[in-house]
Amino acid sequence: MSDRAKILLVDDREENLIALEAILSSLDLVPVRARSGEEALKALLSTEFALILLDVRMPGMDGFETAAHIKRRERTRNIPIIFLTVVDSAPDYAFRGYAAGAVDYLTKPFDPWVLRAKVQVFVELYNMNKRLAEQASMLRERVSGELPPGTTDRAAVLPELVRRLAAVEEELARVRELAGKSPDQALTIPLENLSERVGHLRSGFDALN
Repeated sequence: MSDRAKILLVDDREENLIALEAILSSLDLVPVRARSGEEALKALLSTEFALILLDVRMPGMDGFETAAHIKRRERTRNIPIIFLTVVDSAPDYAFRGYAAGAVDYLTKPFDPWVLRAKVQVFVELYNMNKRLAEQASMLRERVSGELPPGTTDRAAVLPELVRRLAAVEEELARVRELAGKSPDQALTIPLENLSERVGHLRSGFDALN
């Protein structure tokens, strides 16, 4: 899609940011760097992100404090956060990470394939949610009798929406299969929520038919 999902990479070390970009280079996304918690919060003011990869150990505002600020903001509280930290971190870091609102926690050095697979699923969930929001808007316009800009044939609107929804349902099945290859509790709730939204939208189309 032309409007590619953006991922916020937060780490105070340049070499770590370069490594993350290299790991994610094969995915259809736009990485955005932040060298501190303060930079991350500033970026979040003007840009919509599908996911945040957040280093725990940073001078000044650390990852936990940064996550707390993110979760307090209405605009950003629902953005998934994956914490990254070194393997010799304090034993309570994982607990603190989940308590701060992280959906996952990886220790360095992590398996690049595992990180890439997790990011890919979250990005696809983000893209599907955006498409569902667009289709729900078109459905509301159809119900209210308004046509989307550029549409002149009212009878053709609903079949087109149904076709698009079917494509989303196929993509959801593929993402479920992808997530099933490496069961991850962090993906359970997002997948269930998306499935519920798809089901509601399908019911709306079926009612109109």
